[in-house]
Amino acid sequence: MMAGLTVAIVALPLSMAIAIASGVTPDRGLFTAVVGGVIVSALGGSRFQIGGPAGAFIVLVAATVSHHGIDGLILATMMAGVFLAITGYLRLGTYIKFIPYPVTVGFTAGIAVIIFASQLKELFGLDLAGKEPGDLLPKIMALGEAAGTVNLAAVTISLLTIATIVALKRWRPSWPGLLIAVCLASLTAAAFSLPVETLGTRFGGIPRTLPMPALPVFTPELAIAVLPDAISFALLGAIESLLSAVVADGMTGRRHRSNCELVAQGFANIGSGLFGGICVTGTIARTATNIRAGAYSPISGILHSAFLLVFMLVAAPLASYIPLAALAGVLAVVSYNMIEKEAFRALLRSSRGDALVLLVTFGLVIFRDLTEGIVVGFALGAILFIDRMAKNVALEAHEPFAVDDVADASNGDRGEYNAATSTDPDTVVYRLTGAFFFGAASTVGTILDRIADQRHNFILDCTAVPLLDSTAANVIEASAHKAERAGVKFYITGASPAVRRMLRAHGVRPPHVAYAATIADARALLLSATTPRKESAP
Repeated sequence: MMAGLTVAIVALPLSMAIAIASGVTPDRGLFTAVVGGVIVSALGGSRFQIGGPAGAFIVLVAATVSHHGIDGLILATMMAGVFLAITGYLRLGTYIKFIPYPVTVGFTAGIAVIIFASQLKELFGLDLAGKEPGDLLPKIMALGEAAGTVNLAAVTISLLTIATIVALKRWRPSWPGLLIAVCLASLTAAAFSLPVETLGTRFGGIPRTLPMPALPVFTPELAIAVLPDAISFALLGAIESLLSAVVADGMTGRRHRSNCELVAQGFANIGSGLFGGICVTGTIARTATNIRAGAYSPISGILHSAFLLVFMLVAAPLASYIPLAALAGVLAVVSYNMIEKEAFRALLRSSRGDALVLLVTFGLVIFRDLTEGIVVGFALGAILFIDRMAKNVALEAHEPFAVDDVADASNGDRGEYNAATSTDPDTVVYRLTGAFFFGAASTVGTILDRIADQRHNFILDCTAVPLLDSTAANVIEASAHKAERAGVKFYITGASPAVRRMLRAHGVRPPHVAYAATIADARALLLSATTPRKESAP
């Protein structure tokens, strides 16, 4: 109960702040935390996951509201829930974890920058002549043109909120710094009658109850229009929730069930949409707070939603006095904490490839689009991985064996090839090392074509090949047929059952090649084939 209460105190101002920054009313953030939070905790694959609105969705939600309105947002949220549930039922959650680390760090930092930029208007109390632009550069230009309208009272409230949160985190980390800071800012604004906008002046406060569930407006045209947004919601929700679950695993030593978590996130988004909420996902900061507060079961997450509902019932009239500048201060601190500064610096120093993936993802998220940043970053990361794996594939020559040295042949199998010491100039042995796949096919194929017809016997040892794909199998098949046409006997040794199945599926089978367990076995086959049989006595 104490863990649930602690998280609810943290989630109360944060849910409203995220909703406002997303371009919707603050009550929708609370509906999301109450309905989505209870479903995530009740059905999820992590015992400690706290679901609710997340800062990572601010950019996507704001864009969807701008283009398709509230009805389009709710429909996209529920469609994303269906996609997430299907992803979980199809057991595809494992593949979501394949997002490269530089991509996650890059898009998280990019989102943080965009969130902070979106709060500059409220932080400084600026009065824009028209609608605030959504893109970063036009937004900064518009804010710069409105610099003369700075509200010193709003700046004071913002700085007071930020300073209180930072101070409490340093000297009283166990205290609910976000709620205390918002309450202090609200009291200050009311006591001194500061001319700042509040939840009451802009939104009329928040309701005291949950709305009745209702299906969103649905038309085929609207569904097609919001489909890209729904896919983006589902992709980001899957990444964010599973990343949060991994963080929880690291803090507790337990292991979450990724597919079960995705199903829960799916139903949570459907439920949130039915009650007029926005996107739900697992939230790292609130999940960590839940664990630090002593949670050990999903009950704390369920109670966190119940406490939020109680707060709505009891304290809704007081929420009207919360200054928007205070909530902007909360999000400013959240955006700063979202940037993994040490990880960012470490990736910049680690390698050029990782730095490129990081910076490209970061730049695309800020200046283009979140989904585009993730997709391009993932593609670059995959290319980088392929290049690194391809460089680890090696094809090395080994010392051929002597035709009259049957004993202890395996001891010399790993030695470097030396033609001067070879007693069997008609046999060449090469050892293939590493995962042989399409990335290394061209390089290895060139070497095989060059050596497969230089001796009467060619042995290719695959003992150190953990996997082999269809492209690699096709390369070996081509080399085997070329060797056959040249009259060369082609032997493959040490192939695992999986590698042998792939090779046979692509035509690498007798009589084109012969298989042996070891190089020594291949040697024995060669000796038996070349040793003349004794004629029987008349």
